[in-house]
Amino acid sequence: PKSFILISMLSTAYMAHFNAPKFYTELKDNTIKRYNTVVGTSFALSIITFIAITAMGFLTFGANASGLILNNYANTDILASLSRIAVAISIVFSYPLAFVGVRDGVMDLAKVPQESRTNANLNKLTVGLLSFITFLALKVSDLSFVLSFGGATLGNALIYMYPTLMFRSAVKKMGDKATPSLKGEAKLGLGVAALGVVMGAIGAGMAIKSL
Repeated sequence: PKSFILISMLSTAYMAHFNAPKFYTELKDNTIKRYNTVVGTSFALSIITFIAITAMGFLTFGANASGLILNNYANTDILASLSRIAVAISIVFSYPLAFVGVRDGVMDLAKVPQESRTNANLNKLTVGLLSFITFLALKVSDLSFVLSFGGATLGNALIYMYPTLMFRSAVKKMGDKATPSLKGEAKLGLGVAALGVVMGAIGAGMAIKSL
């Protein structure tokens, strides 16, 4: 069903996992309780915002809604034009937050030692990654495909698979110190990871078929 495409898109709406440690470190009086309050409030506001915008866009254009809803509005629409400017400003200032996570992840996967992460090497990697991403952006014009396929693959991996596998590994390292409840939760996590694989496969397949 095409609803899986929407579910995959929603996965991209809440992907901030890669910046979670940084947010916790930079939080004033960073206790777990305060951090949970920040996360809960942020997610609640995000959910309300996304629901409101999605509902208004669908109620206005129905099945003809574009992957980028602003494309449905005429270029002569002043409010829509102001919204496009606002989106552009938002992307310019929020993109570095996401990009730093990608760049650090690439270096971690390549096992680049900390002493080799000089400003010169960081700049070279930044230029290379930005060039590659810009090339893809010029070739892929359907934003809905990018969101749905990215959500089905990377989104599901970040939300359902990696956290549960990391938790299972942590419990395993605890050995006999792990309580029965923790061991049971680790087994339950495998089911959640499997669910993420199934949802990701279906969502990715539906996204490709929609091209």
